[in-house]
Amino acid sequence: MATLEFNVRPSSVLPDHRPLFKITQLLLVLLLSSRGRKSSLVRLQLFNWVLKEDARREKLVRAAKSQEIDFPAWGLDPTVQTAMTLAAADGLITATAKTVTLTDKGSTFCQRALEEQLYDEDAAYLRSLKTSITEKMVDNIVEKWV
Repeated sequence: MATLEFNVRPSSVLPDHRPLFKITQLLLVLLLSSRGRKSSLVRLQLFNWVLKEDARREKLVRAAKSQEIDFPAWGLDPTVQTAMTLAAADGLITATAKTVTLTDKGSTFCQRALEEQLYDEDAAYLRSLKTSITEKMVDNIVEKWV
């Protein structure tokens, strides 16, 4: 009779679900693509969702040029809130009910990640957008949700 043997092995965690990956990615949004290094959580959710797929990235570039976001909605990822909570606990951001702001410590953290060339693709994309995706553009879409 044949027998089966199972060996428990560690499973890898997708980068998108690693807190440090998500924290760094969102802090780069604050540093490179946000006015005054601050943003609403909904806007950060938009960037989180867009950075996952090239087609979404291209669509957001078109939205930046037209000054109108043409996503009717986007995914709201609970890992964003977790990442922001951890970042705030470490002093990388300050958060209020409406706004997340990058601190000096967070800015230094981002500069270090950029120096190490860990997020070159994301950084290049965010630099190309600059601050063209505004809170007003995001608010216009969110108003339609209610």
